[in-house]
Amino acid sequence: MWLRKHLNSSHLTMENLMAKEHSPLAAAARKHYQATKSVPSTLFIRLMEERLSEEDCVQRGWILDGIPETREQVLAIQTRGIVPRHVIVLSAPDTVLIERNLGKRVDPQTGEIYHTTFDWPPVTEVQNRLVVPAGISEPETARNLLEYHRNIIRILPSYPKILKVISADQPCVDVFYQALTYVQTNHRSNAPFTPRVLLCGPVGSGKSLQAALLAQKYSLVNVCCGQLLKEAVAEKSRFGQEIQPFFEKEIAVPDSIVAKVLGQRLDEHDCVQQGWVLHGFPRDLDQAHLLDHLGQKPNRVFFLNVPLDSVIERLTLRRTDPVTGERYHLMYKPPPTMEIQARLLQHPKDAEERVKFKVDLFYRNSPELEKFYKQAIAVNGDQDPYTVFEHLESGIIHPLPSKAL
Repeated sequence: MWLRKHLNSSHLTMENLMAKEHSPLAAAARKHYQATKSVPSTLFIRLMEERLSEEDCVQRGWILDGIPETREQVLAIQTRGIVPRHVIVLSAPDTVLIERNLGKRVDPQTGEIYHTTFDWPPVTEVQNRLVVPAGISEPETARNLLEYHRNIIRILPSYPKILKVISADQPCVDVFYQALTYVQTNHRSNAPFTPRVLLCGPVGSGKSLQAALLAQKYSLVNVCCGQLLKEAVAEKSRFGQEIQPFFEKEIAVPDSIVAKVLGQRLDEHDCVQQGWVLHGFPRDLDQAHLLDHLGQKPNRVFFLNVPLDSVIERLTLRRTDPVTGERYHLMYKPPPTMEIQARLLQHPKDAEERVKFKVDLFYRNSPELEKFYKQAIAVNGDQDPYTVFEHLESGIIHPLPSKAL
C-alpha cells in the first residue's frame, strides 16, 4: 500500500480487476470465479489487457499485487508482451505469515486492510466497523501457503534478471524502503550492445513468445507490427485513419503505410536507447528493403524454422469456449468435459487450408530474405520454447555462424 501511494501507480489485484464496473469481461470473470473459485487464463489476460490499456495505467504505471499466480499466467502475460520492470518477492516463515493473517481486519467502506497488532486505525469510528475477512483461519491460511509454494517455484525462473527477494520478517518501514530503493533503480541491458533483433518465421513458429522473453530479459522494446497497426486504429491517429478502411475490408495494409507506422515507432526514444525486438515485418524482400531504407537495420536476425506438420498441429487444434472465453488445444490442453468439448469453436484463421497457405507463403519468400540478411541465424523452432530461447540468447550474446541447430 505504501509503495503504491509513494509511486502514485495504479494498484492491480485479481479482486479489483474482477470488481470493475461496466466491464463485460469483469462480469464474466466474477461469474466464473463464483462457480469454480478460479478465472480461466484467457479471460484473465483479456481482463488485464483491458485494465492496463486505461489512461491511469499508461500514464502512471502499475503495480501487480499477487499477479501472476501460476506459471500458466506468467506465460500468458509474457506472450502478450506485458513485462514488468521490477519483480519483488516478499518472503517470511509460514508461522509468521499465519500469525499475521489471523490479525487482519478490513474496512468494508474503503477496502483498506488493517492489523490488530501492527496497523490499528487511530479513529474509533473506523475501528468499530472493521470486519474479519473470509479465509484467514489457520487451516485455510496453511492450505493457501502450500498452494503458493507449489506455484512460486515455477514462477520465479521466468524473471531471473529483474527479481529481488526481500525479507518481510522485519519492520514494515524497512521492507518499504528496500522495495522503494529497488524499484527506483534502472536495469541496464544484459546485452553487450544495443540489440536490434528481428525474428522471422511462419505463423505458429512462436515469434510472439520469444519476442516477449527477449524483451523481458534484455529490457528491449517488443515491437509487433500487427499490434502497432491495431493500436494506430484504436487511437484514431492520422495513420490509423488510413489503416481503418483496409481493416474493415479485411485486406492487407499497403507496405508504404506499414513502413511509416513502424518507422515512427522505431524512432522513439525507448527503441533508440534500449533496443528492440521486431516480429511480423518484413515478410518478403520488398518489405526488407523498406525497413532498410528507414535506417532501421537489425543487428541480429533469426529464422525460426518449424515444419508444416508441426505448425498445423499447433494451430489447427486450437479451440475457444464461447461461454467462458477459455482457450484449449485438443492435444496439449484438452477440455475437461465432453460438454465443453461439444461447444468449442475454431477460429477461421486456424483452418488448415489458411494455415497451409500462410506457411507456404513464408517459405516461398524466406530464401530471398535469408539471402538479404546474410548473417541471419537459423534456429530449429520445433522444440521446447525455452530451448529455442537459449539458442536465441546465444546468438545475441555471442557472434555465431550463420546456422545454429
